[in-house]
Amino acid sequence: MAKERLEQVIIGCKNGDERSFSELVDLYGRRLYGYFYRLTADGTVSEDLLSELFVKLVERFKSYRGGSFDGWLFTIASNVFYDYLRRKQRRRNLLERKKEQLALRPNETKRDDVRIDKLQMQLEKLDGDVRELIMLRFYSQLSFKEIAAMRAEPIGTTLSKVHRGLKKLRKLME
Repeated sequence: MAKERLEQVIIGCKNGDERSFSELVDLYGRRLYGYFYRLTADGTVSEDLLSELFVKLVERFKSYRGGSFDGWLFTIASNVFYDYLRRKQRRRNLLERKKEQLALRPNETKRDDVRIDKLQMQLEKLDGDVRELIMLRFYSQLSFKEIAAMRAEPIGTTLSKVHRGLKKLRKLME
């Protein structure tokens, strides 16, 4: 692309012209995708990073003051990549800490996981209406009054359905 045309596209982007931005995406999208792909070796991650980069460009375009546009653009791309690496490292550290915590109390965790899995399986056996009521009450922490109002039914009906559902769930869990 001629330098003059690139300058027109940049001016258009600075002024918020969507066509200019679209043209910029067409001009640099493949190169930037290739840059991210060579760094990550993952097409999905590369597409996500490319999208993130173009969002940042919209936010930062007014900060471009001239000079090498490619240099400015790839500096932002590099920053996007390093932000991704930092997020990935934070996730990895979090998982490692969680693993260490779980290793300290393996029997408790296994027993709890089995109970949670069993509870989930038994909840699936309940009538859909009753299961929803239990979820609203105990997982969403809504009051019986709120649930009854939401479902446009008397509070006694709601209480009765939840009571019967919990009774059945207890039997299934034994």
